[in-house]
Formats: sequence, C-alpha cells, structure tokens
Amino acid sequence: MNASPTNILNARARLGECPLWDADRQQLFWVDIYNHRVHQFDPTTGQDRYLDTGEVVSAIAQADNNHLLVALRSRLAFLDIETGNITPLTAIEFAHPMETRLNDGKCDPQGRFWIGSCSEIPGQAALYRYDPDGSLHVMETELTIANGLGWSPDGLTFYLTDSAQYKIFAYDFEAATGSIHNRRVLIDLSREAVEPDGLAVDAQGNLWSALWDGWAVAQFDSSGNEIARIKMPVPRPTSVAFGGKSLQALYITSASVELSQKTIQQYYTAGDLFYLPTQAIGLPIQSFGHSRSTKKASA
Repeated sequence: MNASPTNILNARARLGECPLWDADRQQLFWVDIYNHRVHQFDPTTGQDRYLDTGEVVSAIAQADNNHLLVALRSRLAFLDIETGNITPLTAIEFAHPMETRLNDGKCDPQGRFWIGSCSEIPGQAALYRYDPDGSLHVMETELTIANGLGWSPDGLTFYLTDSAQYKIFAYDFEAATGSIHNRRVLIDLSREAVEPDGLAVDAQGNLWSALWDGWAVAQFDSSGNEIARIKMPVPRPTSVAFGGKSLQALYITSASVELSQKTIQQYYTAGDLFYLPTQAIGLPIQSFGHSRSTKKASA
C-alpha cells in the first residue's frame, strides 16, 4: 500500500473513537468519549457538527434515519440526530464492581448490539449483547479493556479485542442464537506491547486494527498474519471504519488523552480525523434491529 493517511479534520479530540459510516447521508459519525460528543462529519464539504450527550459516550450504531443507538457510561439510549434529545433504553448492571464504563460497540449482521466495558483491574471487564427485544446478555467475562469488534464476511466468526492483553480473539459465531464459543488467540502483539484498539473487517475477510501507542494501522488476514502496517503521524490511532460510495475509504480516529504536553506540541494532530484510500472494500454497516439480509446494501 503506497498511500499515506491524510488529516481531514482538525478535531483535536481527547479520545476520538467508533467511526460509523452512514451510507444514506454519505457522512461519518464518530465520538469523542471524554468530551461527551457525537460528531457528524461530511467528507464532501469538510464540515463537522457535534451533539453533546452530557456524559461519557463510547460507541454508536445506526438505529433509523433520525436516531443513533449510543452507549453512555453505563446505559444505552437513542440519540435524535436532529435535536440531540436522548431517550433512555436500558441501564447496564455491570458484571463486576470494578468495571468503570462501557467501551467499543457494534451491531452484528442480525442487528443485535454488542458492547464491551473497561476495568481498572485485569479480568474484571465484560462483553454484553443488547437485542432489539430489549433483552441484555452477558456474552464474555474476564476481560480488561473490551474493544475492537467485528464479524467475518460469511458471518461464522466473531472478533473481539482486549487491548490490555495486546490480543485479538476469534470465536465461532452462531447467527441464529447470537452465541459465541471456541475462543482462541488470533493476533498477539504482546511482544511489542502495542495495544490493538478499534477494528474493521473488509469484504475479503481481512482485519484492520488501529494500534494504540503503535503509530500505525495494521492489516491482518483471517489467519492472523500481518499483511501491512500503515504508519500514522500520531501515536494513538484509536479506530477505523470503511466509508465512501464504494466503501474503499478508511477513516481513522485518534486520541490526545494522557499524552504529555511536549508530545502534543510535537505531534499536534493527535486527536484528529484521518483518511486513507485503499484497494480493499469494506462491509456494509449494520443497523440496530435490522438484519443484513433485509437492509439495503450501500453502493
């Protein structure tokens, strides 16, 4: 890959995360977790607006034309994109007392919302699944920073990142029941102590992972072999999403949180939004409550 990431928005986010491509609007939604903002970015005009959620907001998913499903500190809600009004859905009773907040989230091909949590103590975070019927399920425990979620193009494999363990796990996924089993380590970056963060899966089944403190986005095949590592101009890229009319544009969020003042002065684009043209084609984004087979695919 010869292209380099381009800075397309001087966002200066504290903790930019969870980019989400809206195929109908041809716009990118993303969050700034600690500034309590859900952003809406138009690549055509370069304009960016945000809605203030009033508290930590870590993940988003499409719900309908006017609403996003948002993960707040310890609850889920609908966010009206036009007015900013928040409609509560459910509070999440954490599986462990040391869980501090919700983290990354994404809808599976059947329209169920999966959301992980963070913990200050190793092994005290969990993974949850929120179904359109309002039921909540604990899907995995003994995690620390549940992050980067994804599904293989055939829907048979589920991917889950635990950043604190420097690993991306793979599971067998049962679409009908939404169950996962047979956890195994797919990617292990512990030798270089680089934390895999948010991820996206392309139509060929390759995984694209933002490497926190790794100054890069890495591409892996479905067997876990590294294909490429794209250098970033900032130390903490946080997540990736495919967008654009052909789903070949890779959008990359980043963070400035907990960087020293000297580092921020030297790498002042930390927290900005980046764009990378690719030869890969992303998978269509799934909406909450809609299965992939019934939702119109994006161009």
